[in-house]
Amino acid sequence: MIYASRSLRLVSPYMRGPDVLFLQERLVELGLTYDAPDGVYGPMTLDAVRRFQELQNLHQDGVVGPETWSALGGSESGVPLKVASIGEYRIQIDTERFVLYLYKSAHLIKTYSVAVGTITTPTPLGDWKITQKVLNPGGPFGTRWMRLSIPFGGYGIHGTDNPYSIGKAVSHGCVRMYNKDVEELYEMVPLGTLVKITGKVETSRILRIGVPYGNDVIEVQRMLQALGYYKGDLDGLYGPNTAAAIRSFQADKDLVVDGIVGPNTLESLLQNFDEALGVRNP
Repeated sequence: MIYASRSLRLVSPYMRGPDVLFLQERLVELGLTYDAPDGVYGPMTLDAVRRFQELQNLHQDGVVGPETWSALGGSESGVPLKVASIGEYRIQIDTERFVLYLYKSAHLIKTYSVAVGTITTPTPLGDWKITQKVLNPGGPFGTRWMRLSIPFGGYGIHGTDNPYSIGKAVSHGCVRMYNKDVEELYEMVPLGTLVKITGKVETSRILRIGVPYGNDVIEVQRMLQALGYYKGDLDGLYGPNTAAAIRSFQADKDLVVDGIVGPNTLESLLQNFDEALGVRNP
């Protein structure tokens, strides 16, 4: 697995959403663009992202993935955040049970069903805060958005245009709710509300020839197959054919060509897989 919210990039039609809006606001703060933020990832945003990546000695591909998000910083928005105290609201999200618990004055007052991240793009565990609230972001974000202070991605609690996904591990790491539920929650919790995310995530293995069978190998084979690098069976065995496919992929993407799936290769695989399949959902 790798912590990776949806990768922001220039595609047609343009990507749009509150995560793009936050990115643009941060680029304005850094003096890299003077265009008014509009939540649409167009050519001007691409140029600003590439300028930022150049200044940070990052790969200048215009794709905002975990490395670029981390370098951008600004996870704590400019709004002064008040640390929650006794008597205020706090949220706990259990990613194993797909449940969001809302507490007030240490008393549980509401529970909501949610969708969370997949095995390969899990919802980040830890203690976070709500740093941004947006009304009616639309599309896959549904009717409300609440950004979380996770520094390495555009993660948040939001509504959905796919209510059948609730109760499943299907997102790119965000927490999805039914629109009626997120509207209710949005009205109750202020900026600065503490959000504790608990659960279990699979520890990433370094994949190379000889590692034992695993679902992580199947996921890598599936992505390689979709990208046209792998023709074999999805058997979960990291053998010579899988290693050869990885080496071909690494060579094409200017990565270290060693046939080993480490963090950099896995992140690049996920980004290219999303682009190939047109994945846009958070």
